[in-house]
Amino acid sequence: MKTQLLVILIISSLLLTCKSDKNPVSEMTNNPLLTQWNTPFGVPPFDKIKNDNYLPAFEKGMKEEQSEVAIIVNIMESASFENTIEAFELKGAILTKIRKVFYAVNGANTNDELKKVAKEIAPKLAAHRDNIMLHEKLFQRVKTVYDQKETLNLSAEQQKLLEETYKSFIRAGANVTGGNKERLREINARLAILSQQFGENVLDETNSFEMYVTDKADLGNLSAGILANAHNEAKKRGREKGWSFTLHRPSINPFLTASPNKELREKIFDGYALRGDNNNEQDNKEIVAEMTSLRVEKAKLLGFNTHADYVLSNSMAKTPEAVINFLDKLWSPALNMAKSEREALALKMKNEGILATFSDSDWRHYVEKVRKERYDFDEEETRPYFEFTAVIQGAFTLANKLFGLQFIKNTEIPTWHKDQQVYEVLEADGTHVGILYMDFFARESKRGGAWMNSLRSQSKVDGKMITPIITNNFNFPAPTKDTPSLLSFSEAQTVFHEFGHGLHGLLSNVTYESLSGTNVPRDFVEFPSQVMENWMSEPEMLQLYAKHYKTGEVIPIKLVDKMNEAAKFNQGFVTVEYMAAAYLDMFWHSLSDTDKRDVHKFENEKMKEIGLIEEIIPRYKSTYFQHIFSGGYSAGYYSYLWSEVLDADAFAAFTETGNLFNPEVAKKYRTLISKGGSEEGMELYKAFRGRAPEIKSLLLKKGF
Repeated sequence: MKTQLLVILIISSLLLTCKSDKNPVSEMTNNPLLTQWNTPFGVPPFDKIKNDNYLPAFEKGMKEEQSEVAIIVNIMESASFENTIEAFELKGAILTKIRKVFYAVNGANTNDELKKVAKEIAPKLAAHRDNIMLHEKLFQRVKTVYDQKETLNLSAEQQKLLEETYKSFIRAGANVTGGNKERLREINARLAILSQQFGENVLDETNSFEMYVTDKADLGNLSAGILANAHNEAKKRGREKGWSFTLHRPSINPFLTASPNKELREKIFDGYALRGDNNNEQDNKEIVAEMTSLRVEKAKLLGFNTHADYVLSNSMAKTPEAVINFLDKLWSPALNMAKSEREALALKMKNEGILATFSDSDWRHYVEKVRKERYDFDEEETRPYFEFTAVIQGAFTLANKLFGLQFIKNTEIPTWHKDQQVYEVLEADGTHVGILYMDFFARESKRGGAWMNSLRSQSKVDGKMITPIITNNFNFPAPTKDTPSLLSFSEAQTVFHEFGHGLHGLLSNVTYESLSGTNVPRDFVEFPSQVMENWMSEPEMLQLYAKHYKTGEVIPIKLVDKMNEAAKFNQGFVTVEYMAAAYLDMFWHSLSDTDKRDVHKFENEKMKEIGLIEEIIPRYKSTYFQHIFSGGYSAGYYSYLWSEVLDADAFAAFTETGNLFNPEVAKKYRTLISKGGSEEGMELYKAFRGRAPEIKSLLLKKGF
């Protein structure tokens, strides 16, 4: 019945399209986004897709989905789970395919043409979604099925799909009436435009900054690889000598750590902290003010007092009060530790005879000095053991030991950039699991940070397994002619983190795409990624992958011990700068009026309220806080810390057995992440652990 329904939908949709298009066959044939992908494992044909293919493909995909919705709405049969809920789940396959490819490429390898497409298509996609989710007849069919949910004899996953589908209509405004519905459409279109512009402004500001250094004494003990990249950057910018440093993390962070020149540290730090706040064409202050105002207005139209109330009603935390209470429990011990760290760092600077005031741009420089003094540890000593391919293999080894997975490199699969590597993922018995793309190095065409995308999500309608295609994206220093890409400890952690997201997508085993993989509440999605970080610094795990890139020597246990001891120092700073951003997110989105705030005044007042010390700024200030203004984490940035409670407690399930790779615990954990969003996150966790998560493991981990 399900397959027949899908076939009917597709055929009917094509018939409707043929009536309206002049030459649909030609259009389908000439645009690789709209043809059958005869590629290995059905991956996107990146070698054939051109920039000008996207816009007509989007237009075609939207028409197809509109036709499919029309069929669901106009079918003569009474509304049922199969002809309404399941049909709604299966619609829009062409548009989904195009959208996933475009936004993956635009995030990782953009250009001026793609930026234009993104700007043009953002409001169109928002309007298209509103046309579906605010369709009164469609909603009535969904509601009819929902009202019968107790009598339909559905499976647990079908029940979950029904609940989530109905909820998605309510949250989109299906119950909004009259002129308010039109205003909702206007707000959604405007927010789509503003969000796109915010992200572009941050990328442009990041790429435009350069700090040119000619005196080698200002470079401190920067590694040969970092220096080579800085020299290459200078040449790329038309300079024959010297070194150019940028605001990309592989450039700015090593400079802030190594450079003895306080003035230059301040210059590059301020460049980073003032992105989107330079009163130029890329300034984001007005965008922040307008977006937060519009989000309040939208929340009220949907029946909520604040945007945070709206977002969190669909999370594990449920309410803004619960989030603030959670943050407050950890804020004081973290802040006290940061103050203690500040005193130690300021004293070190004073003892060097520097009379200037210790400031935010000095923090990273003196952390490394104090670490070296207290623990005889220099992070640069560890870089040779974290060569990026070795770290990737370490993550693969961990997945093999836990789940029996194999990762086979495939050079025949098309990629969107030459730096990408592609792997086929197999079970221990050779069964195909999925495809994993990995894109490692920083470049101007890639947005900052690290992230995971799903080019195709797992599903299993009628028992036919559709396997996932997953991407991991990083911003590591590129290898040079003389040196490979050597990662810092935190960069190596990032590999394991994003790989955890990747496994969440790869190991999904549910029926419906909308419930698969990382389609879970925002404050649950970071749990499967963060839990993987726990293994990477364990001595037993390091012995398996952390080997000197020249000699092959395994990282010495004495260095491991020093590294893990030294890692406890500066946990106050790490936690406070993150939590300050999490509070800032909640403060912006707990506003209950639509007044536009002065961004500087609001941010400064709120940071003063929580007692943030002036030597630390939020990890993301408002004008470059992409997570919440262009990345889908609004009123959700707290979720990283929320998930840390889960991940620390989950890792303890392994360590308590005395076996980091305990097969029984690993099997239970795989079951947990394979369920995607088909069950409630807390219930899944309780089934894995036998109880609710406890915070004590996190407190011990952070040394509070």
